[in-house]
Amino acid sequence: MAISLLNPHSETSLNQGFRAKRFKFFSDLLQKVDTGKPLRILDVGGEEDYWEKMNFLGHANVHITLLNLEKVDTKNDNFISIKGDATNLSEFKDQEFDIVYSNSVIEHLFSKENQKKMADEAMRVGKYYYVQTPNYYFPIEPHWLFPGFQYLPFGLRVFLTSNFSLGHYQKAENKEKAIQRVNEVKLLTGSEMKALFPDGKMYKEMFFGLTKSVTMYRFPE
Repeated sequence: MAISLLNPHSETSLNQGFRAKRFKFFSDLLQKVDTGKPLRILDVGGEEDYWEKMNFLGHANVHITLLNLEKVDTKNDNFISIKGDATNLSEFKDQEFDIVYSNSVIEHLFSKENQKKMADEAMRVGKYYYVQTPNYYFPIEPHWLFPGFQYLPFGLRVFLTSNFSLGHYQKAENKEKAIQRVNEVKLLTGSEMKALFPDGKMYKEMFFGLTKSVTMYRFPE
């Protein structure tokens, strides 16, 4: 029951409520940013549907650039999609965007080195930033939706991924695909996020007294 409640694809998912609450926090932070011109947001790994679900469409004074591994079609005039790499934003100059926004992406970069590269780039190209990630210490792993999955030996995680459909993932086609999938996800602790974003503040998302996710953000006081 608890696992189904944490499934973001479920209509009754608690994750939908958590996501809305986090976005309300982000919207409140936006009120502190006054550029005197349309606000430029770079959403690293984001989708237009996400902003639609958050009722954030139709803001003529906000321009959102979606950056993903592949370019996708967009429906709204104030959205564009580009192909890019979260760890290398060299096509953008320093502080080119007012805000760099990212939701549950930094844990999908295969290595701690890549996570640091993404953090450094987010802090460089954005005047402000908002970067969220699931908490390593939360007992239900958020991708496989399997209790304690992140604490299991690597080989056992590969075995489970090879032989079962778990959480958001269908059973891997072969062992090599399973290894790649397990290697991709590197959950972060709050301390690690703070080290990656040393000038940021931390917002903790709580669930029954446990930290479910961590957001590091830098905005005007």
